[in-house]
Amino acid sequence: MPPPSFFPQGALVSVLTTQPLGRALDYRAPEGGCFVGAFVEVPLGPRKVLGVVWGAGRGDYDPAKVRAVLRVLDAAPMGAPMRQFLERAADYTLTPLPAMLRLATRAPGLGDPPSMRRVFRIGSATPDKMTKARRQVLGALAEYGDLAFTLKELADLAGVSAGVIKGLAAQGALLEEDSPRDLPFMPLDPARPGKALTADQQAAAQALAAAVAGKRYGTTLLRGVTGSGKTEVYLEAVAAALRAGRQALVLLPEIALTSEFLTRVQARFGARPAEWHSGATMTQRRRIWRMVGQGGAQLVIGARSALFLPFQDLGLIVVDEEHDTSYKQEEGVLYNARDMAVLRASICGAQVVLASATPSLESWANAQAGKYRRLDLTARFGAATLPQMQPIDMRAETLPRDAWISPSLQQAVEARLERGEQAMLFMNRRGYAPITLCRACGHQIGCDHCDARMVEHRFLNRLMCHQCGETKPMPEVCPSCEVAGKLAAVGPGVERLGEEAAARFPQARIATLSSDMYGTARALKAEIESIAQGAADIVIGTQLVAKGHNFPNLTLVGVIDADLGLQGSDLRAAERTFQLMRQVAGRAGRAEKPGQALLQTFQPEHPVIRAIIAGDEEAFWQAQAAEREAAQMPPFGRLAGIILSAGAAAPAFEAGQVLARHDGPLRAIGAVVFGPAPAPIARVRGRHRVRLLVKAPKGAPLQAALAAWVRGLRLQGDVRLAIDIDPQSFY
Repeated sequence: MPPPSFFPQGALVSVLTTQPLGRALDYRAPEGGCFVGAFVEVPLGPRKVLGVVWGAGRGDYDPAKVRAVLRVLDAAPMGAPMRQFLERAADYTLTPLPAMLRLATRAPGLGDPPSMRRVFRIGSATPDKMTKARRQVLGALAEYGDLAFTLKELADLAGVSAGVIKGLAAQGALLEEDSPRDLPFMPLDPARPGKALTADQQAAAQALAAAVAGKRYGTTLLRGVTGSGKTEVYLEAVAAALRAGRQALVLLPEIALTSEFLTRVQARFGARPAEWHSGATMTQRRRIWRMVGQGGAQLVIGARSALFLPFQDLGLIVVDEEHDTSYKQEEGVLYNARDMAVLRASICGAQVVLASATPSLESWANAQAGKYRRLDLTARFGAATLPQMQPIDMRAETLPRDAWISPSLQQAVEARLERGEQAMLFMNRRGYAPITLCRACGHQIGCDHCDARMVEHRFLNRLMCHQCGETKPMPEVCPSCEVAGKLAAVGPGVERLGEEAAARFPQARIATLSSDMYGTARALKAEIESIAQGAADIVIGTQLVAKGHNFPNLTLVGVIDADLGLQGSDLRAAERTFQLMRQVAGRAGRAEKPGQALLQTFQPEHPVIRAIIAGDEEAFWQAQAAEREAAQMPPFGRLAGIILSAGAAAPAFEAGQVLARHDGPLRAIGAVVFGPAPAPIARVRGRHRVRLLVKAPKGAPLQAALAAWVRGLRLQGDVRLAIDIDPQSFY
């Protein structure tokens, strides 16, 4: 007999709350009853907390003490696919289910009554005089039927000033009224014509659209060289989802990418989609959350957390720049949005498109094994051609002390400036200098809370820890020996590179793009737009500039330190260096003018540098796959990281040693435990960190073994344990 979906008043129901309790609790259904999936407010001690009806009550608690649900919230119930997704994601990441529910309810005021705002709709009166602007307003409203719009929305839609709309309202041609703020988003029109596609693009778009129309699960790796028009291709898949009456989600790795992308979406579908990211206001977040659940938002563009919105009928998930490391959540709930997108789509019968010019080795290997379909776009769109790539052998360059722009690169930049073109200088290091050193005693200024050096940010006149975000003013004297005037910046960051560029190219307009140099996402977006319109001659930036931006007049990219990512023992160092260099080089020559990418390197013979210059991506992935397979490392083996942290190092080490000694559940599945050892950055935010690494065969039941392994560990004092399935970094 199937479990009940409706519970009458007084029936025992199981409610999962967002509180860290480990399991759902029994309550009695309120007056009027409640459905499975209903969002409810329940008493917990003296507090009122948010929860979701998860099913029938367990009945393992004194019935006389079971309290009643206080009220059912006015929100669309959480559907069975979403509940299943949260359960399976919790099982995969070994995360308590209440923590997963917190991810799925990250919108403020879900239990509040709707607030009101002024909106306009068509009235019954005829204006005394019909102007072109008034005709545009009435025509726009007629096109959308009985929908109402705010003053700004209607003005933008009709392309008129606010005064035109107010004038129509004063004559009764428009009705002005109060309406709840949580309104549906403007409908998107999939029938609007998109851009003309090349034959390759058309074939890929048709394949994706057919897959979406089939309403079954599938994952496609859409690999296209930079500038090949991947966005236009997967927007046709979005159109197919909209035609089928289903919702779509496009994940982007950086909030700074959304401005240009939203403009392209609006041009394709005639209206702006919903935006979900940290830059959205609380009111916007609540509206999006509610409308997604009610089907009033057809398309969401968002950061990785948008994956946990309560979609009513999700038919397509696009993960743009799928290789990007920002899709991995490194704090709180540890998950990879790319992998969770595949999981969610498999549950709700949706298609996933993983789009990248330089795919992750995991996605490449899944396509090779036939788990994912692969579609390739091999040529740039229109007249644009791929940039010519060349190394600059720094061993043969004569460079002054404290300078980083080689004579060869300087000459190339000067040639672009003479032609009125833009050049980009790339360095993947924020701030002015990575080390501040006292030349009197040798002291390097470090963070008070982390085992990390503080980075000078001369733009802010402060030192900043890039681990915990702690800042402090630049000191006048050495904090160790108290000698004044001996503190020196060692090594370059983008701010210092900008200083050198200003001295080398005094007539050039220079813009520095780094995420920490702009107070708001809006300011960063505005700067990127102005650069694209020609407001700068030289762009200096970190990896932020490598992601999806289109600067039509940019014809030269100079990579200051191509060797930087090759240092250290990171499993993915070669892969990430290859991806980053290819991505940043792809910013050059995206319009009619040909581009060039110059890589400054002290190791031009290094296999990764040679692969970047040659552009033979398939050979690079095959070589990387062979190395990983020989070592049985991901994606041909499995890894899990165990992070123990405490206010002092000793308790964390003791807990790690206990785990290492009692590794029976892991040995039973053929897994090996390495450690405990201090984390590479052993102290973060005042807590000492110890790591263990578990390596297991590819098909091993790793999660079950890990759960059994840590179950017997009794954490003492302030020791905390976190498990990172499929770790991407090892700091």
